[in-house]
Amino acid sequence: MTTRPRILCLGAMLWDVIGHSAMRLDPGADLPGRITRQPGGVALNVALALARQGLAPAMLSAVGRDAPGEALVAEVGRRGVDTRWLWRDGGLATDSYLAIESPDGLVAAIADARALETAGTAILAPLLDGRLGDAARPWRGTLVLDGNLTAPVLDRIALDPCLSAADLRIVPASPDKAARLRVLIDHPRAIFHLNRAEAEALAGRSLPDAARAAEAVVALGARRALVTDGARPAADAAQDAPTLTEAPPPVAAMRVTGAGDSFLAAHLAAESRGAGRAEALTRAVNAASDHVCGKDQP
Repeated sequence: MTTRPRILCLGAMLWDVIGHSAMRLDPGADLPGRITRQPGGVALNVALALARQGLAPAMLSAVGRDAPGEALVAEVGRRGVDTRWLWRDGGLATDSYLAIESPDGLVAAIADARALETAGTAILAPLLDGRLGDAARPWRGTLVLDGNLTAPVLDRIALDPCLSAADLRIVPASPDKAARLRVLIDHPRAIFHLNRAEAEALAGRSLPDAARAAEAVVALGARRALVTDGARPAADAAQDAPTLTEAPPPVAAMRVTGAGDSFLAAHLAAESRGAGRAEALTRAVNAASDHVCGKDQP
């Protein structure tokens, strides 16, 4: 009998190609730096971070049957992530993400997520057809989902009884994609993980800090919202509970892509092991700082 995973990460699984310059980049600049290729995508970044935390996540995503896809599946499996329920298509190229970073943070990025977009609701099939769950026996566990998912997929998650028993951890992936998550804003089992820009996109206005941003998302109807703000304090706001804040330790930034995903994974892992809100927030902030300065490299 197939063991059902307790944590599923649903969304982007791709190759990250990231260029990082130690100097500030202006438009048109041509500077030396480092270029790396590594497994990425918001959902996969969370899954990999959860595996480093000693948990056993599984991925639901779309990956091509090309050489990059085979290499990606093999590498992700080597790092402790279950890939048995991926949607694979031989006619599609594996997705990829290209980013440029400087000491000031992300300069620009392009995500090519055509495989994920083409798969659509097909990536949910294991949760609907009995392999992991169905309407009679909904899958129970934590479902991490990212904003790279298409609107029909998010609508299905919000309404399908097959997913009624799942606890949701929601991360937008970018400010531009935050608005599509409004369909889940009042989901009774959802926790939102955002940076301040994503929270502002959801709220439709500028917000001065993470605490006010998290409270604004809760005011929209969210049960709970955690918001990061780079090197400034992060916050955890919840309905009928005080807002908590935690300042990250100062570190030298070596990379920024994936910091929020490390935050989410550490927070989920801490709470799954019984940590309270304050302790979980501290662990999450420290994990994000370790990612930024490169301490969590596999």
